[in-house]
Amino acid sequence: MYSFAQRNDIAVLDEPFYGYYLNTKSLDFKHPSQKKILQTMELDKEEILKKINTLSETNNVFIKGMAHHFSSDTPSFILNWKNIILIRHPEKLIASFSKVIDTPTIDDIGIKKAADLFLFLKKKKKTPIVIDSDELMKNPANYLKKLCVLLKIPFTKTMLNWSKGGIPEDGIWAANWYTNVHNTKGFAIQKNKAVVLSEELQPLLKEALPYYETLKMNILKND
Repeated sequence: MYSFAQRNDIAVLDEPFYGYYLNTKSLDFKHPSQKKILQTMELDKEEILKKINTLSETNNVFIKGMAHHFSSDTPSFILNWKNIILIRHPEKLIASFSKVIDTPTIDDIGIKKAADLFLFLKKKKKTPIVIDSDELMKNPANYLKKLCVLLKIPFTKTMLNWSKGGIPEDGIWAANWYTNVHNTKGFAIQKNKAVVLSEELQPLLKEALPYYETLKMNILKND
């Protein structure tokens, strides 16, 4: 999202379905800033889609969304979009998520829903692009060039850097979730730290791995 927000030809929306998700899903815990999200965001799915469609009449639109924010298993409205699924190894995903939500479930981390959406789109002959965070970091410029070719938009070097501290498009939950990216000014390889999940989270990892493997077989390679 930060990369595409640097372009002047694309409007960026940060998780526009988050409020809708929180309003319609029965959760065992409250998300950070949940009350404020519900008070300030549009909660009606059709109104959200209307806003997106109106915006798309004059701009290319980049929507950063979470797969599990789509309640339907067959969200037909995404068939008209160019869809990209960003993945990373479930160990990293779970470790990151559990820093904010202590005991996440398979539905919370979104990997199952991402795999389901991939299969739905593939069945409809709208196979999404699958990109991998580790693959991206091998050579960000080259990877973004390949992605832009697939999206049929020109690559621009402005996509490689941003100002430290966040972007105007950040959702109101940014303070809880975006700390790491707020401390960056571009794509930077993180220091390799061994990911050690607690025993409590091991069953979730085991549950998530098959869905990750489904997606991993289809990732865009950085070569």
